[in-house]
Amino acid sequence: MARKKYYSDMLKIDIKRAMLTSEGHTNLEIATEIKSNELLCLFGHSGAGKTTLLRILAGLTKPDKGRIIFNNTVWFDSEKKINLSPQQRNVGYMFQDYALFPNMTVEHNISFAQKIKDKKEVEKLMKLFDLDILRNQHPEKLSGGQKQRVALARALAAKPNLLLLDEPLSALDIDMRLALQYEIKKAHEILNTITLMISHDLQEVFHLAGSVIMLRNGTIINQGRTEEVLGKKPEKQIYNKYNV
Repeated sequence: MARKKYYSDMLKIDIKRAMLTSEGHTNLEIATEIKSNELLCLFGHSGAGKTTLLRILAGLTKPDKGRIIFNNTVWFDSEKKINLSPQQRNVGYMFQDYALFPNMTVEHNISFAQKIKDKKEVEKLMKLFDLDILRNQHPEKLSGGQKQRVALARALAAKPNLLLLDEPLSALDIDMRLALQYEIKKAHEILNTITLMISHDLQEVFHLAGSVIMLRNGTIINQGRTEEVLGKKPEKQIYNKYNV
């Protein structure tokens, strides 16, 4: 029984997908397993396939072939013609460009993600991300950092099975960045699920991620605990080591 539970609490990925990057055509080929409750960072150079992988997991981009299984539910299987919709996967996705609804206020953008409407939860999220005074504003009136906080709050509002964060803190100033690093970690623990995050900030990776997947040209070149993959070397040495 324990063995069965261990294998059910896992994201299994074995996919292939052709990609066109700034350096030309390449293939994303990912085969890995991620345990439940893991906060994992995808790390690598631009065009390595990080965002493409998140979009595939969210159901927004279809792999050419392979399988994706989450908690014993098949999300994608090219041979069996299975491809669950984003809604069926219950994934929270914070896009790099935020993808906020321009015709909705901050409050409505956040509440829209809820499957069961709960105004108290929306209030908590707005307070958590310091959005109270912006509740009636539309995205066009917000700064980049404010949009980023709304997008992060909306991703959490759905209480997702899988949380995907694409550069979640890149547009924030240092004080808000440090504050929200703590909130992301706390939210991950509250959700009790898998969180996959893309980041190029090594301090952020060390602070948040328990483990790292290093990508290069669409393939995994290293995976493991953060300190095992990145060590404690200065930032410049790490970047040179992995050519990212």
